[in-house]
Amino acid sequence: MFTGLIQGIGAILEKKASPGSASLKIATSLISKLNLGDSIAVNGVCLTVAALGSDWFKADMMPETLKSTTLEYLQPGERVNLEPALSLADRLGGHLVSGHVDGIGQIVKIQPQSNAVIIQISTTSELMKFIALKGSIAVNGVSLTVQGVTGNQFVISLIPHTMQTTNLQYLQTNDQVNIEVDIFARYVANLLEQRTANNGLTIDFLKEHGF
Repeated sequence: MFTGLIQGIGAILEKKASPGSASLKIATSLISKLNLGDSIAVNGVCLTVAALGSDWFKADMMPETLKSTTLEYLQPGERVNLEPALSLADRLGGHLVSGHVDGIGQIVKIQPQSNAVIIQISTTSELMKFIALKGSIAVNGVSLTVQGVTGNQFVISLIPHTMQTTNLQYLQTNDQVNIEVDIFARYVANLLEQRTANNGLTIDFLKEHGF
């Protein structure tokens, strides 16, 4: 698990690809915090440290990772958000992020507003049903709050600190980003769908679950 609070920006040193899989070699200043076999979120995608150097690590990407995230399109020189896995002793400053990306979004508009930067992102209708106003969302692994929802688009607002410490500062219109919806939204939606399919959403059901 992760918090969505990015601890460093890494740079892609090398990408090796073979049919259906690939590996990344990433330079980072976080190397002292990593061990072989550790989980680390790369642009919000949970990967495993497979090799370590003095200032870099390698991670493998499986076919499902390539199919469902933007890691497939990374090239040497690009910068990625990095977050080592959460320890039970760590503070949960963002929100619970699993590192299992749900889908890809596309940047529609970037607009400075006072000391903030407003970013409008479009995604699929399947994901939009889990995205709510004032709810939590992870974009490239960054824990953010949804500021607006319209149709198949949602809006996030970035404070200066977020812009300075994550790769969201490099985004441009039409760029693609990894999206992970709030895990609790998925559980609630799944519960309601199953209940509705079986017996319908009733007053008794709501009372039984504390509503």
